Amino acid sequence: MPDSDSAAWQGPLKGIRILDLSRILAGPFASQMLADLGAEVIKVEPPGGDDTRHFPPLREGVSHYFLSVNRSKKSIVVDLKTEEGAAIVRELAAASDILIENYRPGVTDRLGLGYERLAADNPGLIYCAISGFGLTGPLRDRPSFDIVVQALSGALSVNGEAGREPTKLGIPLGDLVGGVYGPIAILAALHERAATGRGRLIDISLMDGMIGMLGYLAQLAFYTGEDPRPQGSEHPNLTPYGIYQAKDGAIVIACLTDGFWHRICAALDLDEARNDPRLATIEGRKEHRPAVTAAIVARTSQLTLAELGDILTAHHVPHAPVLGVQAALAHPQTVARGMVVETDHPVLGRVPIIAPSFKFAGEALPSPTCPPTLGQHSDEILGAVLGREPAEIARLKAAGVIG
Repeated sequence: MPDSDSAAWQGPLKGIRILDLSRILAGPFASQMLADLGAEVIKVEPPGGDDTRHFPPLREGVSHYFLSVNRSKKSIVVDLKTEEGAAIVRELAAASDILIENYRPGVTDRLGLGYERLAADNPGLIYCAISGFGLTGPLRDRPSFDIVVQALSGALSVNGEAGREPTKLGIPLGDLVGGVYGPIAILAALHERAATGRGRLIDISLMDGMIGMLGYLAQLAFYTGEDPRPQGSEHPNLTPYGIYQAKDGAIVIACLTDGFWHRICAALDLDEARNDPRLATIEGRKEHRPAVTAAIVARTSQLTLAELGDILTAHHVPHAPVLGVQAALAHPQTVARGMVVETDHPVLGRVPIIAPSFKFAGEALPSPTCPPTLGQHSDEILGAVLGREPAEIARLKAAGVIG
């Protein structure tokens, strides 16, 4: 395992080694979160690299997509279809704490890299398998991508404008959810291993994750026996809660309680609405949603975003302008939290990337490193981790086993 002694804090997972056999999005997002926390992540790529290295747009041959989910990792190229290549990965697994893969169920077993085989050599290995539908169930062997999971989980059905066809979420949550639940389960298994000395197989289903994300919408379906329907940016039970037009753009206003309703009325000078007994309760406002919306828009449409921001802030009303991605990345709150950093890329030079989302009071996580070039660390990993001599590494390269 990596040496854990260091004068500078390297994150709570320093000393933990992760072998990352995943590709595309769900698995790489999971391993990136753990790399952000200080784990050493060895990304094993096939000849030609992770498919996302070739997703356009590219700059100087470097894909925007690959840069987004592979920061702070090391790259080694191994041909898993060769026996020597699979043997190298088994050696790396024996020297690792965690393995993450997101192949379809059964693929790693056929490669000789399934959990049972690797755990025989390393009983403490925590093996996280991420797939569209998990290791069990009638859909186990089906391929899946983000939009498929969104559709089957019900998440797609509630997204979009009222009275129109649903639309998929703009953020690929159907894949990213694996990067959320996977690390939670891995960290729990690490805690358990500290007591038992044994790892375990973790089965992460992207569909399970999206079902879990339904939250109150699932409970609403249980309560009413009806499917929640798309309502655009409005809330199914609360109003005002959505996007409203200003003079120079759009603004979100969110009213969660009756107390916030009184603040909104005071901020926007809605005396008539505030005194209307039909609108005094959450249920009443829901029943008379068109009247509430009309009252809000009549006022917001007369003011600029800046003016609305000032008065809503003064009255402690939850609100926000609807920003584009560039504006969000440049927002003073984003800057103050250090969520965008520059790092050195061997091809692109200085490039901006998203920083880790974790914050630890009194400590600063180390600055993330740029996603690796293909096979950038092959020699380092084979030499430092597996003790291969330069001549042996040269032979493996010549034979096409590693690159």
